[in-house]
Amino acid sequence: MPEVHTLLTGLAFGESPRWHDDRLWFSNWVAQEIVAVDLEGKSEVIARVPFPSFPFSIDWLPDGRLLLVSASDRPLLRREPDGELVTHAILSRGWNEIVVDGRGNAYLNGGGFDLLAGEAFAPGIVALVTSDGSARQVADGIAFPNGMAVTPDNQTLIVAESHGNCLTAFDIEPDGSLSNRRVWAALEGFAPDGICLDAEGAVWYADVPNKCCVRVKEGGEILQTIHLDRGCFACMLGGAHKQTLFMLAAEWRGFENMAGPARTGQVLTAQAPALGAGWP
Repeated sequence: MPEVHTLLTGLAFGESPRWHDDRLWFSNWVAQEIVAVDLEGKSEVIARVPFPSFPFSIDWLPDGRLLLVSASDRPLLRREPDGELVTHAILSRGWNEIVVDGRGNAYLNGGGFDLLAGEAFAPGIVALVTSDGSARQVADGIAFPNGMAVTPDNQTLIVAESHGNCLTAFDIEPDGSLSNRRVWAALEGFAPDGICLDAEGAVWYADVPNKCCVRVKEGGEILQTIHLDRGCFACMLGGAHKQTLFMLAAEWRGFENMAGPARTGQVLTAQAPALGAGWP
């Protein structure tokens, strides 16, 4: 098992890590911040997000503009070069995760229920927002959709189904639609959260209840497991050669305690066996 290093501590709740412009960017939930940290551990608050609810996710368009999506009923926002937040697309619901592929198509997912409001579980969906800002649903029946990744050839979308204990794959059609749904990896006893891809075709996934970050190949064979002392919510490959595994971890005490005074969020790093690939 590779040695795990602590890069940053004292976060409210880190999520949605992305490697961009030589730094790891992520959403600091509860604090409602977008933070960037370099490999020396020097961090900067890039933006404060004016959402009434704290969960939000980020990714970049190919032209370098940042997209932000919130779990609240808000539009998909775009951050312009001058820092202004403008509406990129009008959405009819709140969302969980976002990934933008190499063609500028943004895939968003969300559950069919509001956890924060205590609603009963219902399957979620995946939606597509094209480069012109139009939005449509492209998949449903997702058991608590979480992390997503797109393969380097823009041909496959992989979605973590946290309540389905699996990674699910779809073929991406030329118009961005999804087809040929299939189980990419069955993960009995695991609850995949945030994910990323490497150049050998494996997926790293974060797991909160099992307090680990796991590398798995298509078909379900576990290649590597990194055990942590707290829940792992998301992961990303980055660094100078995209071979540093960044893990966002925090102590999990339930949704009702997420906004409490404890700041147990951390950014952890480990050396990965293969380079990062695909999107995000």
